[in-house]
Amino acid sequence: MLAANLEEVEQRIKAAALRAGRNPEDITLIAVSKTKPVEMIQEIYDCGIREFGENKVQEICTKSEILPKDINWHMIGHLQRNKVKQVIDKACLIHSVDSLRLADEISSQAVKKGIEVDILLEVNIANEATKYGFMKEEVFDAVDYIRELPGITIRGLMTSAPFVANSEDNREYFHDLKQLCVDLRAKNIDNSTIEFLSMGMTNDYEVAIEEGATHVRVGTAIFGEREYSI
Repeated sequence: MLAANLEEVEQRIKAAALRAGRNPEDITLIAVSKTKPVEMIQEIYDCGIREFGENKVQEICTKSEILPKDINWHMIGHLQRNKVKQVIDKACLIHSVDSLRLADEISSQAVKKGIEVDILLEVNIANEATKYGFMKEEVFDAVDYIRELPGITIRGLMTSAPFVANSEDNREYFHDLKQLCVDLRAKNIDNSTIEFLSMGMTNDYEVAIEEGATHVRVGTAIFGEREYSI
């Protein structure tokens, strides 16, 4: 069943990319495996997927010890500053940098470990009170600040759009984030390569791809509904 789910998602990604005149190979599918057991992740791994997304540091730490070492773990959930040192050498990309204080802590821990950490800035593109992230008007100043920090490379932007019944309702938000990315890239900012756009989940990833997403975070459409026993 999981293999069939994955195949359908991959076909939908390909179709969305082609509709937008894009190369499907330019889209990275992140299988969101939060709360899922290692057996299910292994099954998707055996289908060829190497990019997996987790919301919690503890799950990355636990699963990365058990599962194959060539998995690329993406930290996609809210990251507390006191958990940074546990995850920065395990996650290939931190999608959810939502404050300057968090960036400071990532920089500090990266310098201590002698590593360079790739990050995305989380943007609250719809100005939702319940969501983390920089407001759109704060992003340029945040980039100017974070690009001066050692041990961090800004790779792009991330957003979690509103949960909507009709995915078309989120098109404007994806379009706005894409334009913000274009505007940032035009500045040729040092210590950053603004190229990644992490946007789109199970209910709206096709629209996100049509609007320029480079990374889509799909969990339910692959693994089924979440389980909260972990």
